[in-house]
Order: sequence, then structure tokens, then C-alpha cells
Amino acid sequence: MGAIKNLAKDTMVYGASSIIGRFLNWCLVPLYTIVFPAGEYGVVTYVYSITALALVILIYGMETGFFRFANHDRYPDPMEVYSTSLISLAATSVAFLIATLCFIRPVADFLHCPSHPSYAAMMAAVLACDAFTAIPFCYLRYRRRPLRFASLKIISIALNIGFNLFFILLCPWLMKQAPGWVDWFYDPGFGIGYIFLSNLISSAVVTLLLLPELTGFRWSFNKALWREMVAYSFPLLILGIAGIMNQTIDKLLLPYLVADKADAMAQVGIYGANYKIAIIMVMFIQAFRFAYEPFIFARDRESGSTRKYADAMRYFVIFGLVIFLGVMFYLPVIRYFISPAYFSGLKVVPVVMIAELFFGIFFNLSLWYKLTDKTIWGTWFSLIGLAVTLVLNIILVPVMGYMGCAWAALACYTVMMVLSWLIGRRKMPIPYPTGRLCIYFAAAMALYFLSGAIATSSELLNLGVRTILLAGFIGAAVHFEHIPLPNLSKLKKS
Repeated sequence: MGAIKNLAKDTMVYGASSIIGRFLNWCLVPLYTIVFPAGEYGVVTYVYSITALALVILIYGMETGFFRFANHDRYPDPMEVYSTSLISLAATSVAFLIATLCFIRPVADFLHCPSHPSYAAMMAAVLACDAFTAIPFCYLRYRRRPLRFASLKIISIALNIGFNLFFILLCPWLMKQAPGWVDWFYDPGFGIGYIFLSNLISSAVVTLLLLPELTGFRWSFNKALWREMVAYSFPLLILGIAGIMNQTIDKLLLPYLVADKADAMAQVGIYGANYKIAIIMVMFIQAFRFAYEPFIFARDRESGSTRKYADAMRYFVIFGLVIFLGVMFYLPVIRYFISPAYFSGLKVVPVVMIAELFFGIFFNLSLWYKLTDKTIWGTWFSLIGLAVTLVLNIILVPVMGYMGCAWAALACYTVMMVLSWLIGRRKMPIPYPTGRLCIYFAAAMALYFLSGAIATSSELLNLGVRTILLAGFIGAAVHFEHIPLPNLSKLKKS
């Protein structure tokens, strides 16, 4: 139980930076859409979609590779693994940046900003910094330093948001009130470029703040180790690319598949806005992932490790279902995080929430092929999921619109989850309490549908009833799973 408590504590710390960051960055979206025309904001959306894919390629699975080999029997010195990983990512990041600058014009054309190649140059520098610093952040997770990890992430977020507000709101105001203060560096025609510049400043500062993690050890490059790490990590690269495509392909295909082309982008906007409500589940999964990878690799050689993995899955599913019920029960309040003009798309929220939960379960299950060095299985699962996403989007979207995207996402992650569970049972048996978890899932779905069936015209009364239902689910889980609760008397004394 002590290991699980540590996992939960680290998840909370990592989750704090993840939740704060995603929420605050999400709050910038209304600012962008108010200040910039739709065409300009479309460039921002497109650039960051490409950036997400490019970052996966530039890291090429080395994060998980670092955790695997830093805990490997044949490589007892984790600092050698760390140094080799750093040199590898430094070389590829610098090569990428130089190549982008050499071909900046065609790259800018590809990113739909031909008149502003500086946008492409800035984002290439951001990618180089973020790819390189991925390993120092992994090192902090490996050393179990979640507070430093979280503080650096929050500093990055604060800098990004602060410079966005400075360039987009304060500088235009100063140009009118006291132009002499800012006209020597501020160019109103630079427009959305200040979004990218803010990102570059925050990434560069965090890179400098990570200098303590880049000094104090002997830099060395082990070619044999590097070849093994690349062989181990390459399937994870394909997995990562397929994973990113699974998350974005629906939004990219939607405009081309809906029958009413004039309404296509409106559907994309409605679907995307309501998808953001599921960000609570996404943040939980991301926080759990940050803590879980070092957790599983550190305990690979411990006795009884499979029981700890099973316990981690048990608590993950229960907590994920609590998040699902919490969001769905309080959706009448939570929905006001988006404009009422988008409320017609709220029907996608439960489907998307379950899809994200299933993806989190798939991530939990992925430990078997990571610990057995069979990462190629993760590639196959992701590619199969991508095929399911493509086929179902093509079939469903012309008939159902953006709801077809939601059902396709659910089907994709369901297939990946089930396949990983079935094959993992043979490759690395772990005593997951599958029957009990299915009962919890069925109970959560029953409560969700019951809350809708007994709804009244009084929203306040509905919220009260749903609060009782949620408390009942949590109480049952605490009772049957013997989940320890904090000692309130001790908390008061402290």
C-alpha cells in the first residue's frame, strides 16, 4: 500500500501543474478568438497541431526508453543512460532546427504563413527546446522530484500566459496611451506572431532553469546503449504518431466528411469546444502517466510487483469513474465554461469522457509490453486504433455529423484497450480484478442513466439528487476497496 500511496501523492503533484497549465492555457482561447480574425487563429490552430506531431517525432520514444534502461540490469549506471539520451536528443534537435532554418520558406508555406517565415522559425526553436528538455524532465521524475518538475512547468505556463497578455493586451493599449514606451520593439502587424514569441520565451527560460540537471555529472555517449535504446524506443515513436493522429484526425477529417460544407467549420468548432469539457479526464490521465512510468519501471524487479500494478489499475478506474460521474452530474454548471452557442454539442461529452477513460486504461495495460521490451505491440495497437478511427469517421460522420467523431473515438480506444488486455494476459499475466472493475463501470453507467431518468424541472433539486448518487458511489468504493481515509484529528492537530 505504501507504493500506491506514493504513486497517488506524485500523481497529485504532477496533476497540479497539468491541471493549472491546461486550464490557464484554455482560458487564452477566448482572448485569441476575440482579438484575431478567424483566418489568423486558424493558422495558430494548424501550427500547433503540426507542432504536437513534430514533438512526438523529435523525442522518438526516448522518454520511456530512458526509464526502461535507467532501471535495466545490464546498465547499472543511470547517469550513463541519462547522458546518452541527452546527447542523442540534443543532436537531433539541433539538426532539426538547422534544417528548418535552411528551408524556412517552404516550411512557412506548409504552415500557411508564407508572409511570416519568422513564425515557422520561432516554432522550430520551441520544438528544439521542448524536445531536448524532455529528458531532464524525465530525470526529475526518475529521481522522484515532482515538486521541482511541477514548479518548472508552472513557471513555463506563467511566462507564456504573462507574455501573451503583455503583447496582445498591454502593448496595444500602450501604443495608444504612451507609444514611446513600446514602439521601439512592438509591431502591431506582427499579430499572431506574439503567440509564438511568448511560447519561445517560456521554452527558452525553462531550458536555462534546467541547467542544474545538465551539470554535475560526466557527459558520455555509449553507442551500444544508444542503439538498444533506439531499437526499444522506435516502436514507441510509431505508437506516439498513431496516438496523436487518433486524437486529431477526427477534427481534420470532419470538414471534408459532413454533407453541409457551408456548416462544416461550425461543426468543427462545436465539437472541439465540447471536447474541451473532457479535459478534466485528460488531465487526470496525464498526471497519472507522469507518475506511473517511473513507478512501474522502478518496481519491475521487486517481489509482488504484479499485485501493485493490479492495485494501481483498480484505483485508476475507480477514480476515473468518479471523474466521469462528477462531470456528467454537474454538467449543467460546467457547461458554462463554453459559450451557450455551443451547447448543442453537449451530447458528445459522455461519449468522449468514456473514450478518454478507456485510453487511460489502455495506458495502464501498456506496462506489459514496455517491461518485456515488446514495444512493437504498442505500435500495432495504435495503428489498429487509427484504422478504426479512419473507417468509422468515414462511415459515421456523413450520417451523424460530429457525433460520428465521438463514437469513432470511443470505438478506437475500446478496441485498443481490449486487444492489449487479451494479449497481455498471455504475455505477462497480471491479476487485474477485471470482474470487479466491470461491476464498478456498470454501476457508474447505471447511476448516470438513472440521474437522467429521474430529472425534474428544478435544476437545483437535480444537482442535490446527483450529489447523493455521487457520494453513494464514492462511499461504496471506499467501503468495498478498503480505501484508507485521512485521519481528520491528525490533520487538525498539525
